[in-house]
Amino acid sequence: MKILSASAILATVAPLTSCTEGTDTDIIHRSDITLASDTLTPEALWAMGRIGSYATSPDGKHVCYQVTYYSVEEDRSNTLLYTRPVGCDSATTNSEEVLLGLGSSPAWLSDDCIAFASKGELWTMNANGKARKQLTHTDGAVEGFLFSPDQKRVILIKSVPFHDIIQERPADLPKSTGRVITDLMYRHWDHYVESIPHPFVLDLESGEEFDILEGQPFECPMEPFGGIEQLAWSPDSKSIAYTCRTKTGLAYSISTDSDIFLFDVETHEAKNLCKPEGYVEPQIEPSKTMKYQEVNAEANLANNPGYDQNPKFSPDGRYLAWLSMPRNGYEADRQRLCILDLQSGEKRYVTESFDSNVDDFVWGADSNTLYYIGVWHATVNLYRTNLEGQVAQLTNDQADWGALQLIPSSSTVPSASAEGAASARLLMERHDFFHPADLYAVSVGDSSAVATRLTAENDHILSQLAPGSSEPRWCKTTDGQQLLYWVIKPPHFDPAKKYPTLLFCEGGPQSPVSQFWSYRWNFYIMASQGYVVIAPNRRGLPGFGQEWLEEISGDWTGQCMRDYLSAIDDACDSLPYVDRDRMGAVGASFGGFSVYYLAGHHDKRFKCFISHDGAFNLEAMYTETEENWFSNWEYDDAYWNRDQTANAKRTYDNSPHRFVDKWDTPILCIHGEKDYRINATQGMSAFNAARMRGIEAELLLYPDENHWVLHPQNGILWQRTYFNWLARWLK
Repeated sequence: MKILSASAILATVAPLTSCTEGTDTDIIHRSDITLASDTLTPEALWAMGRIGSYATSPDGKHVCYQVTYYSVEEDRSNTLLYTRPVGCDSATTNSEEVLLGLGSSPAWLSDDCIAFASKGELWTMNANGKARKQLTHTDGAVEGFLFSPDQKRVILIKSVPFHDIIQERPADLPKSTGRVITDLMYRHWDHYVESIPHPFVLDLESGEEFDILEGQPFECPMEPFGGIEQLAWSPDSKSIAYTCRTKTGLAYSISTDSDIFLFDVETHEAKNLCKPEGYVEPQIEPSKTMKYQEVNAEANLANNPGYDQNPKFSPDGRYLAWLSMPRNGYEADRQRLCILDLQSGEKRYVTESFDSNVDDFVWGADSNTLYYIGVWHATVNLYRTNLEGQVAQLTNDQADWGALQLIPSSSTVPSASAEGAASARLLMERHDFFHPADLYAVSVGDSSAVATRLTAENDHILSQLAPGSSEPRWCKTTDGQQLLYWVIKPPHFDPAKKYPTLLFCEGGPQSPVSQFWSYRWNFYIMASQGYVVIAPNRRGLPGFGQEWLEEISGDWTGQCMRDYLSAIDDACDSLPYVDRDRMGAVGASFGGFSVYYLAGHHDKRFKCFISHDGAFNLEAMYTETEENWFSNWEYDDAYWNRDQTANAKRTYDNSPHRFVDKWDTPILCIHGEKDYRINATQGMSAFNAARMRGIEAELLLYPDENHWVLHPQNGILWQRTYFNWLARWLK
């Protein structure tokens, strides 16, 4: 599904079609904001540039990257492209950067030619930003692109009409607004599904173009968040690997079974690499969970029944790697790195000794080494594996490392270490609770890595702020396990003082509380406003083993809720600066659900609550949400089935709306009306219930926002409302 969380939303970057062209006076550049104090404010947060997509030149000497800037006054954004040398350390200066102008999604075609997107079209320019040339004329239809290695063809992502589920508007009723709907998945995330993305291959010499999925009613990339990373060219430019879930309607809504296909550019034939020929998919009753219909590990690998996505060819073209989940219907299953030998047909997992998710990966130049990032114990670090599955950790930072790329080497043959692993340089981004993303060149050795910072995008703002601090702490849970929680302290922290304290409830429900940077659920700004933040890695979060992760499914109101309380109680007992008489609980998505539940079960611990986009009534949520596989797996069963499992009965019996009679604490509810994951009726129902009980409450309702808050002025209003509510009850 997921019920997304703050840590899943590190930064909002502009899609290909959102870049606003204009004259130089219309362009939003890097802010020169001067702060009135050393306190991080909402305005300062929105003044920061947000680094997005990036790529290195073929010679490995330069990086081109995009930065999105926002104007709160104009309530809009634009994205600019920069280049800078890879070899210099720009930790304290931006003097090495070259501004290329408006654009996004850069890709180098040569050391002096960069392809990019602008206003939904594909362009090229010189590496200095000059000689811009428009390659496509599609009326702004291009949503993503990927050039073949020989640069003779390019994949273009464009939307095609789709009316299998929502009938096309009658020709004689062009102004009618009603939609005739015939099946599920009629809307997804924040839009009604009347078109779907398809990959087109454009021959740059002849101008001929064809749709890889011509006549097929399936998405590629997959909605709602898939991008060009779900497709890959083979090194010889003859094949395309792509991700696709070959389902629509009801079947789509209850299944996470996507596959990797290999498409021959000349014959237009596609082969499913995840399923054997003649495979017959098991039939699943729509309102029943799939978790009790698991197959063994060998069959999982043979049939790949879960999410399979983001394929990448090895440099020598022999292997194809992709991210793979073993079970259908379980979107938070452990994401492994799967390798297919295209010669022998053998498939294998190569990260089995890493009991957490592979978030992103890249091949080494030797076609035997792979580098990947994953979360363990609340930080995201860099790891290496090989085709034999020998895993090594390369960084150990109190930070989160982001998406990675191999920096091309000037040498055609990489040097090998004594351990047999090829040395490499990687382009990555890094962030933590107190620093938004910057780019780094990471030199990988035998058993460690050395990082050189390349960008200093927001140092001119960060240098004006008093620094905050964080530390991990471990406490014992009610069932005798060890739980890690982060303690985030205010700037100018005085251990002799008492501070109002916030319990942060994470979303997901299976998203890590790692060292994320968010432009909404930002721990730095919370601490800067004078709050200590307690952020537990409760049951159900990755990075502590699969058993810990899976304990939440079917038990949303059990041990995970006790874990929240174990963390905040431990903080009260062991941290003298935590003021137990001034505590609030806050969270979004599943975190918002957690807040609604704790409101009826907190035993007077908290003085106020804030729930953003939280689930309130789980019976209503079961049929309101668009991705029904989520409810099936997490709840175990539909609420109308009389032979419910014990987990399902417990889930519905403990829905937060059943405990409103025990609510006794002020609550702020926030929701977006374009949120089709957790519908706005959930937030409105919670607010209405609180007021009908005579409880102080506020409702911040956005008619134009989805599960997130994306517009600058809405973002400022969110922060102001959030902190005004906390100050009212905790200060």
